[in-house]
Amino acid sequence: MEWFSDYPVIESFVMDKNAVTKLVEKYIAMWNESDGRARRALLDEVFTPNATYTDPTIDAHGAAAIDEYLAAAQKNFTGMLFTYGTVLTHHDAVHFSWQVGPAGGAPVVSGSDVAWLEGGRISRLYGFFNGF
Repeated sequence: MEWFSDYPVIESFVMDKNAVTKLVEKYIAMWNESDGRARRALLDEVFTPNATYTDPTIDAHGAAAIDEYLAAAQKNFTGMLFTYGTVLTHHDAVHFSWQVGPAGGAPVVSGSDVAWLEGGRISRLYGFFNGF
């Protein structure tokens, strides 16, 4: 028996994990999309218009700033593939690990993200790089 099994599940704390996982899939697809228009379309599906994206190298506010950062970051990872690991959710937050590297090869960078959701999209995201 799990330690928490004696406690009732409060429905407002439970998110649709499948929907959140699909959102994470779109988020990762956005990082892999090199066509600017297609990437921006994914970004608009994933992030709220006034979203913030913060990692050790940037604090971007709004969809345009996030898109600008993505375009610049992709130049550093040309020919590489972003993938994600386990998706964890509760309340209005999601946590997942990610990595980027050559397809079939060892990752060159990895980390994890924590995002807060509003209306099924990311309103705020903090990215963490392993070893940084």
